[in-house]
Amino acid sequence: MSMLALAGNAQDSHSLFSPNGKINFQLSVVNGGISYSAFYQKKEIIKSSALGIDGWDHLNLHSVTTAKKDTSWKPVYGERNIVLDHYNSAVFSFWKNNNERQVIQLEVRAYNEGIAFRYCFPEHPAGSSDIVISKDLTEYAMPENTSAWFTDHAQGEYRLLPLKDWRGEAERPLTLQLNNGLFVSLAEAKVVDYCRTKFALHPAKPNTIVCSMFDKVELSAPFETPWHVAMIAEKATDLLQNNDIILNLNDACAIKNTDWIKPGKIIREISLSTQGAKDVVDFAVKRKLQYIHFDAGWYGYEYDSTSDATAVNVDPRRNPKNDLNLPEVVQYAKQKGIGVFLYVNQIALAKQLDTLLPLYEKWGIAGLKFGFVNVGSFHWTQWLHEAVKKCAAHHLMVDIHDEYRPTGFSRTYPNLLTQEGVRGNEEMPEANNNAILPFTRFLCGPADYTICYYHRPELKPRLAETQNARVLKTTSMHQMALSVVYYSPLQFMYWYDKPEDSKDEPELEFFDHLPTVWDDTKVLDGEIGKYITIARKKNSEWFVGSITNNDARDIKIVCSFLPAGKKFKATIYYDDPASTVRTKVAMKQIVVNSKTVLDAHLLGSGGQAIWIRPI
Repeated sequence: MSMLALAGNAQDSHSLFSPNGKINFQLSVVNGGISYSAFYQKKEIIKSSALGIDGWDHLNLHSVTTAKKDTSWKPVYGERNIVLDHYNSAVFSFWKNNNERQVIQLEVRAYNEGIAFRYCFPEHPAGSSDIVISKDLTEYAMPENTSAWFTDHAQGEYRLLPLKDWRGEAERPLTLQLNNGLFVSLAEAKVVDYCRTKFALHPAKPNTIVCSMFDKVELSAPFETPWHVAMIAEKATDLLQNNDIILNLNDACAIKNTDWIKPGKIIREISLSTQGAKDVVDFAVKRKLQYIHFDAGWYGYEYDSTSDATAVNVDPRRNPKNDLNLPEVVQYAKQKGIGVFLYVNQIALAKQLDTLLPLYEKWGIAGLKFGFVNVGSFHWTQWLHEAVKKCAAHHLMVDIHDEYRPTGFSRTYPNLLTQEGVRGNEEMPEANNNAILPFTRFLCGPADYTICYYHRPELKPRLAETQNARVLKTTSMHQMALSVVYYSPLQFMYWYDKPEDSKDEPELEFFDHLPTVWDDTKVLDGEIGKYITIARKKNSEWFVGSITNNDARDIKIVCSFLPAGKKFKATIYYDDPASTVRTKVAMKQIVVNSKTVLDAHLLGSGGQAIWIRPI
């Protein structure tokens, strides 16, 4: 670590390079204001842009402290079992109005994967002081002809738009395609005691993205704002390959004993009856799932403020018989090695949280799914993360649904397994949507997309009879491949399906053996909105998933991720209209090694899955 004391120059500039020297962050201080720019191999990727928050003016740069870090850490679970944390950093300390008692700081990190910076308020010399932040003045001035993958809400559809005429504000991460062929994704990390910030267009400056805070934040020094992140890549696939940057910007695990945190596959129980629940437990055992989940209605109508989540009282809209014996089902599941999750709406959580958590721990519940949570505001952001901490104290895992998007908090509290904040199968999107998500939503962390398999009219006659619009618009193999392509430590399977919908199709062996957390992950190939192939490793086995958009295409899968000099048995599952299996899936087995190149033809809205095992 080194420190440089500076004179109060009217104009000053400093550079910070990534460890590999490819990324350059440049800070400029001119007449009491600060700005920055960023380059990748001398190509300008962010033009001179403003920095700061409201009240940051009349600044004098007093000192610069630089440091380096090159280490690794082992997550409780993840897309890989070792995470590298390698960056160069600088802390720029400013005096406001040349007053040494008014110190504010800008902390910057330059990774090989991008840049991150945040605003810091050290402890006031006279003690703690209150800070109110209502505007984030950070700007991202992009080169001309930059395009953005835009959606205005967490479960919305993405569109590729120029940096003009947006209708609304952009969700995070915001993935940008530059005219020079590079990719940048703007994101947030460590949004815990703060509010959500979206992105908007500057009303007067062309090609300039600005920050829009949900509401004002009031905190006492010392504190730091969340991290502003700009992921940078030559290829879109590298954005996803390198998304550990979000985790690296969060604190280390705060839970001392994490043995009780067990990721896995889960199925929803919708009958809300004792016998129906036992049938789902039996199906979970048969299909090698780890959990069942009681959805909304088990404690009454979820939107009724009088519903009591401390007692089982089934909503008659869901089951008029009200014959759910939850303790009996929990005990039955436990005997068969299956855990139980419970859904609880925000209304009950806000009213009863401190009563519910010790009670559910006593019942033997494994985890909770928070429903219809309030997101965005300073108050509810604090409340939500505090609720996850409280769940950890009672050995409860968590899945947060609806509009919540992650910013890396699962590193600190890994009992937060997953969250929604995605246009998933509850919306029954087209394949075009699914081919965009790995390069946008999944850059910030896992998503509970809710994998389906049988929810289509040709497999469920009752859907055809009702002309239900909420049916799968993708093939069976597209859904199977999504279970690899989309990372979620708690992976919902067969979301709209019942045990009787399954006819034990032979390809279900892939789902049966599929892990949900990994020792290594390789993003092999892909283009935003077109297709993607991902290979993930667990122990000595690999699982590979490929999906395409609405268009059919031929792809190649290069098996160089396999260790050299060894042979493997690959079982390939693919869409086949001529298949005699009702899901129209065929299977074949071949021997592969690290030099094998597989040719695959993907039907429109289709996919392919591969299970690779040592011979």
